[in-house]
Amino acid sequence: MSFLSATLSRVKPSPTVGMTGKVAELRAAGKDIIALEAGQPDFDTPQHIKDAAKAAMDAGQTKYTTVDGTLELKQAIAAKFRRDNNLSYQPNQISVSTGGKQVLFNAFMATLNAGDEVIIPAPYWVSYPDMVLLAGGTPVIVEAGVEAGFRLTAEQLEAAITPNTKWFLFNSPSNPTGSAYSRAELKALTDVLLRHPHVWVMTDDMYEHLVYDGFDFSTPAEIEPQLYDRTLTINGVSKAYCMTGWRIGYAGGPIELITAMRKVQSQSTSCPSSISQAAAVAALNGSHDFIDENNAAFVRRRDLVVRLLNEIDGIECPSPEGAFYVYPSIKALMGKTSAAGVLIETDEEFASALLEEQGVALVFGAAFGLSPNFRVSYAEKDEILEEACARIKAFCDSLS
Repeated sequence: MSFLSATLSRVKPSPTVGMTGKVAELRAAGKDIIALEAGQPDFDTPQHIKDAAKAAMDAGQTKYTTVDGTLELKQAIAAKFRRDNNLSYQPNQISVSTGGKQVLFNAFMATLNAGDEVIIPAPYWVSYPDMVLLAGGTPVIVEAGVEAGFRLTAEQLEAAITPNTKWFLFNSPSNPTGSAYSRAELKALTDVLLRHPHVWVMTDDMYEHLVYDGFDFSTPAEIEPQLYDRTLTINGVSKAYCMTGWRIGYAGGPIELITAMRKVQSQSTSCPSSISQAAAVAALNGSHDFIDENNAAFVRRRDLVVRLLNEIDGIECPSPEGAFYVYPSIKALMGKTSAAGVLIETDEEFASALLEEQGVALVFGAAFGLSPNFRVSYAEKDEILEEACARIKAFCDSLS
């Protein structure tokens, strides 16, 4: 009889983390690998943010802080919500954790009971369903395919809601597709949610500032103020501020929920890094000019990757509104055999064979709940992306 928790048997390891580990192993063995699996910008953290961290260390800010964030950081987050989202939160309505992932985990642990359902559109970020399962809830996956721009419709949301629904969780712009909901599309969803007062809203806005071609970002509690008291608005400094390793995520929400999340965190990690919190204050309060500069590079890279992938027979790659991912379909390649004799019947087999035969690492679509697809992170230099796409083309051309 296993001494491991029965709950643990319901979840699987993160496929993206697993692929990153595989890349490290292959590189250590001397293999030439192009890694497009990780969801992080290749740009360095801006200097003024690093300087703030150094100043905090020099000033002795190296002790424990309040469990869910310093007052200074909470005030900076409150100012950000007012400035960017027209949302008003007091410091006691804000939670700061070690990354956005912990914010989500705390919220689920604080609210889910056996039988509670969480509606999650697919494709989804790989960790959403497993966090729900770890917290004892039931993920309800609703497929939002390419024909709908990878966006859930109001009709689909309405049909998925039951008396057991506790949360509706969504991510815009999306990891893995880069798709984003317009104000009109969000309003259609919030109209549905107004008719179901028992359903709470969890919105992952981590890619808020990474939107392109004049896209106008919005968040649910901004679109529909009547949802303010049952919405958890999640964000962080990881992506737009190039601070993935600093591990700071945050959320604004109702006091009762934030208090419950603080209790969970007090018995798990306690406070986030004091140094990272000081850096996050500088990120939120300081100059944001670098975001536009980075976004110009992301647009160029997106257009490059979309063009090159669409030139490959058997691949169909939509152009996304934001983030730094594309999510092409490889439906036309299923059932073919690689040059090394691997029969490709799933997108996981495609990704594995591509890595072994051409040295390109990406994440297979089944990890995100919609197949047959794969995710490419184009947060890399242009020449690396060009070489990666050339290798993908060589692999696809070799299929028979």
